[in-house]
Amino acid sequence: MKTFQREITLPAFPRGFHLITQMIAREMPEISRISAGILHVFIQHTSASLTVNENADPTVRDDFEAYFNQAVPEEEPYFLHTSEGPDDMPAHIKASLMGSSVSIPITKGHVNLGTWQGIYLCEHRDRGGSRRLVVTASGS
Repeated sequence: MKTFQREITLPAFPRGFHLITQMIAREMPEISRISAGILHVFIQHTSASLTVNENADPTVRDDFEAYFNQAVPEEEPYFLHTSEGPDDMPAHIKASLMGSSVSIPITKGHVNLGTWQGIYLCEHRDRGGSRRLVVTASGS
């Protein structure tokens, strides 16, 4: 079994949902050396998240942002954790709902996503800054 692991620092993205599939593939060329395995991507932050979803129509990303902003609004009077701004606690809640990692099969040297799937960085802060990922590709 082969295992490759790398920490990747993504540039700062604005608040929203951003496709990062190609960035990960570029940073992990070792995927091509695995015939059958798993790609695991973990984000080392509590106010951003990862998901796999529609990669073709950009309105999906806008709809995600609109939904989560309505589901978890800012400046609610019951939020106690507000020292980093009104987007801080909502960002933590959104990240918990979305999740901190994704796992995708590797087949014949390629990430085996569906035709219309991509890996998203979900940036829940107005100014979240750069984000660190731990990316592991394992298999035979």
